[in-house]
Amino acid sequence: MIRIFLAAALLLGTMQPLLAHDDKPATKAGHPDEAAIKLSAQQVEAGRFAIADVHAGTIARNITVPGTIVPSGDHIARVAVRLLGTVAELRKRLGDRVTAGEVVAVIESREVADAKSEYLGARLVFNLQQTLFNRSTTLWEGKVLSENDFLRARTSFEDARIKLELSRQKLFALSLDAGQIEALPQQPVETLRRQELRAPIAGRISERRVELGSLVGREGQESELFTIVDLGVVWAELAVSPADLAGIREGQTIQIASGAATSPATISFISPLLDKDTRSARVIATVDNAAQVWRPGAYVSAEIPVDQGAAGLVVPRAALQTIERESVVFVRTLEGFEARRVTLGRQDGRVAEVTAGLQRGERIATANSFVLKADLGKAAVEHQH
Repeated sequence: MIRIFLAAALLLGTMQPLLAHDDKPATKAGHPDEAAIKLSAQQVEAGRFAIADVHAGTIARNITVPGTIVPSGDHIARVAVRLLGTVAELRKRLGDRVTAGEVVAVIESREVADAKSEYLGARLVFNLQQTLFNRSTTLWEGKVLSENDFLRARTSFEDARIKLELSRQKLFALSLDAGQIEALPQQPVETLRRQELRAPIAGRISERRVELGSLVGREGQESELFTIVDLGVVWAELAVSPADLAGIREGQTIQIASGAATSPATISFISPLLDKDTRSARVIATVDNAAQVWRPGAYVSAEIPVDQGAAGLVVPRAALQTIERESVVFVRTLEGFEARRVTLGRQDGRVAEVTAGLQRGERIATANSFVLKADLGKAAVEHQH
């Protein structure tokens, strides 16, 4: 950053030093109360110091708790069968991506063939009885058919309608959808024993539990073929001590971290029960994982703010620098920046409370302030020589 800053100054053609002391006498070289940094507007812009106003804010006490990344219970699904059959096709392998509704496997089953045949037969009978009933209605209205014959025709029609609906519901129970059922009359007879299994959600195949030719659906045999996980959203499962539960709430935003990776998360569940072994409460935080940063099984730590309170003035911790064991911020002036000593109060992971040295509305550098500190130290050394 220092090289970039110096290069920007040279491009502007300025010959003055980037950092210059005020002309007033110095009682201690490099003391923050006696130095100003003179920069042009172009130099300030090139430095990307993220100038911001000093304002009121909140200070929170943070607790850090351990946790583990697990798949979201709302984004995991299993592809299972509800009948006895044999695996005829496996169209997806472990790790493959699938879309919702995509065919992942095909099974062959006498049970599904019987159910489809029953439906097709009931459909034919229904169509016939509907035609006869419509004709009987016309004849009865024309006084040609007796009332008893009309009632018999209507009874036969209603019986056929009920049988058709029952056979249709049986196919729904076997996981066929309305579109598949309506297409059955156009399918070849030899395909009636085959049933397609579709992915209920989009995601990746995380587990495959059968092979080609495996028997499925019978008691004691496998009924689940695949497990599909969508890792676009994951859970951080945290363990929180009972003493800290009063300070957290569902819907609260927290930060999770593992190594250099950090992400915001939202607490979605706080268990009312304590673990009998650890005596801690299970807390679930939902994490947006669109970038696929977090993998299930990874250990994380979560920083949870508790006991939030108002503060008159706060500054970002990134704005603070230490010079000769004193806390300093860099205040924007007409000529550049002024190194200002400040007295700090409470602090959390984001901001620090300022009890003296600043006034509300003053503008400070909240980014790259280490560049200003470095140039301030360099100028102090040159001043001594």
